[in-house]
Amino acid sequence: MHWFPAAAGFLTLALVLAILYRPLGDYMAWVFTSKQHWRIEQLCYRLAGVDPDRHQSWRAYFKSIIAFSVVGFILLFLILRLQHVLPYSLGMPPMSADLAFNTVASFVANTNWQSYSPEQTVGYFAQAAGLTVQNFVSTAVSMAVAVALIRGISSRGGRSGLGNFWVDLVRANLRILLPISIVAAVLLLAGGVIQNLTGFTDIESVAGLTQTLPGGPVASQEAIKMLGTNGGGFFNANSAHPFENPTPWTNTFQTLLLLLIPFTMPRTVGTMVGDQRAGYALLATMAMLFVLIYVPLTGFEFAGAGTAPELAGGAMEGKEQRFGIVGSTLFATATTGTTGGAVNSMHGSYTAFGGLMLMFDMMLGEVAPGGAGSGIYTMLVLMVIAVFLTALLLGRAPVYLGKRLGVREMKLVSIAILVMPTLAIGGIAVSFAIPSVQAEIVSSMGNDGSHGLSEVVYAFVSAAINNGSAFAGLSANTPLLNIVLGIVILLGRFIPIVLVLALAGSLSLQGKAESTLELPLHRPQFVGLLVALIVFIAVPMFVPYLLVGPFAEGFVQ
Repeated sequence: MHWFPAAAGFLTLALVLAILYRPLGDYMAWVFTSKQHWRIEQLCYRLAGVDPDRHQSWRAYFKSIIAFSVVGFILLFLILRLQHVLPYSLGMPPMSADLAFNTVASFVANTNWQSYSPEQTVGYFAQAAGLTVQNFVSTAVSMAVAVALIRGISSRGGRSGLGNFWVDLVRANLRILLPISIVAAVLLLAGGVIQNLTGFTDIESVAGLTQTLPGGPVASQEAIKMLGTNGGGFFNANSAHPFENPTPWTNTFQTLLLLLIPFTMPRTVGTMVGDQRAGYALLATMAMLFVLIYVPLTGFEFAGAGTAPELAGGAMEGKEQRFGIVGSTLFATATTGTTGGAVNSMHGSYTAFGGLMLMFDMMLGEVAPGGAGSGIYTMLVLMVIAVFLTALLLGRAPVYLGKRLGVREMKLVSIAILVMPTLAIGGIAVSFAIPSVQAEIVSSMGNDGSHGLSEVVYAFVSAAINNGSAFAGLSANTPLLNIVLGIVILLGRFIPIVLVLALAGSLSLQGKAESTLELPLHRPQFVGLLVALIVFIAVPMFVPYLLVGPFAEGFVQ
């Protein structure tokens, strides 16, 4: 009986995504290939002083991303440091320099790791004009990088141009993110999510006590938080808070928003390269990985109560009654499988093996289905590796969608897949090797033993992969931890971007490779191989941490 609601919720979500797959995917392809500029877009280009019809090389594209991100970093840092003198500050003091650095790095990098309680730390102006703005533009940057790689693959004339970053940035915001977010915000308002500027309101509770209720422009931030796979909550409880996510209906809708762009971008790939079979192969791989996480995660949580008859409904610790186990595990699978990082349940309260599945979902590399933009370019990087290895095994030409994969391409993708584990494992090792950082980590851990180690591993993996969710037991708001995690977040964001753009530039220089022995990459056998390869790449590097963390905890229990 437990599996009926689990299957029903999953199938409903899958049906809606299937309905939206073609129209939204084709629409996004049109947005990034249209030759016409809207008037408001032309105004943006004039204000920025850029030529929208000038194609950029991969180096120029990356320099534009860095310049834009640096400016955004400085502006947001100033807003957080000076929020006490800005309108609608609610009397909030300025953020400390280390916390502001961590927060700015997190939001600029589309990670939204939060080492603070938002309703007690950030005023409305900083939330709306600072954090919400970065929710839009950091997502647009990810989508722009993905589109640049798709252009590199689809190029047939040997041109080095990957499009124009400023055009992609403006169009992603004005034509995709903003209109969908407006509709989503209205629907969230209708579902009970609050939107006001009332500050804090004191009320008398049913017990006759005084209770302080927070307000805020929540629905407008919630929409882009989920659509852009950002994840930063307006309240400390994130999407478990009834003002952010009041009903099972809004919970399902938020899960849909998380998965909407990542699961429809394979259609964009197929349309832009002129071969929908390539898009379906990517989609099938993402879907299989999603199911491989969701099914055992839900099973572990239903079985987590053991044989106690009063807990026969499953392990409900850390989960909201209004969502139940199914609404919690489906949301958790979506948020750790994307760069979402939002939570509607406390991941640290999951069963040991449930927590293992959530960590494993991030360790896969955010490809199940990954973030808005970052998911598809990570999947394409893994596709290049799979094509090359399969070609070597079968004696075929290593060609993907008409592009020959040579030494340069393989060097770039080989480095790209090592970035996340190097930053996560290296960050843990270096942090424990420095006595002052180690002392802060130990003092911040909410638990000792295996579960405490899992909290630390989860935090560094979440930072390195730009996810932003946490086990919630680690109180990471200490000076050195804020700096260390902020650096890991920035490196985890921009190193893969430069490698992906370099790959796009290398592919765009090629013409179409003529080969009669090109691999049939759309067949189920290759999709299965790609799934196995992704798991094989992810698992071995983290096995020691998993053995002494969630595995040890689970077998002891």
